[in-house]
Amino acid sequence: MAGGEKARAVVLLSGGLDSSTCAAHAIADGFEIYALTVDYGQRHAVELEAARRVAANLGAREHKTIKLDLRLFGGSALTDDIATPRDRDVESASYIPVTYVPARNTIMLSLALAYAETRRAWDIFIGVNAVDYSGYPDCRPEFIAAFERLADLATKAGDEGGRFHIRTPLLHLSKAEIIRMGMELGFDYGLTHSCYDPSPAGLSCGHCDSCQLRLKGFAEAGYKDPLRYV
Repeated sequence: MAGGEKARAVVLLSGGLDSSTCAAHAIADGFEIYALTVDYGQRHAVELEAARRVAANLGAREHKTIKLDLRLFGGSALTDDIATPRDRDVESASYIPVTYVPARNTIMLSLALAYAETRRAWDIFIGVNAVDYSGYPDCRPEFIAAFERLADLATKAGDEGGRFHIRTPLLHLSKAEIIRMGMELGFDYGLTHSCYDPSPAGLSCGHCDSCQLRLKGFAEAGYKDPLRYV
């Protein structure tokens, strides 16, 4: 950008391991980040607090939290009164789990796109991952490519010749590779939160899909997870 100004990027930041690593990666790539967190009615607010910690630690230019209550629709163990799966064999599962939030990444990328257009930020970072066995359809490469095309078609900035880029640096990495990336960047994973079913004190359960993937990733990466577990 002119005058040595850094390129701007909007980063979707949930406060979890993947989105936080993605934000750290964006900064390492030379971007000035505008962090966007969505309070979508998730049953536990612990990750919103984690997002605030991460944004402050990384020195985000702005950090916006937008409230959008998807509990109105329900349909997910993260927003509805549905039991969170525990101790299942995540890696052999062949179905989309009840922790899938209907159209969540489509909704969040749309919000990030609106934010990016107002800030003249042509890059949007999202920490989706296609190989962590989550089974979420909105983490697939085909979805990301389709949304990038939509971004140029659906915006005034795109109509005027601007081109948005949906950046997914973690898309084809294993959880262990993601953690190694963050550690090499000097990121503090003690700031993050991953658990779908934390205790009232905010401790991770160690049994939900997200905890299992996180713990396995740290073990394979050769590091100790700094979070406290029940």
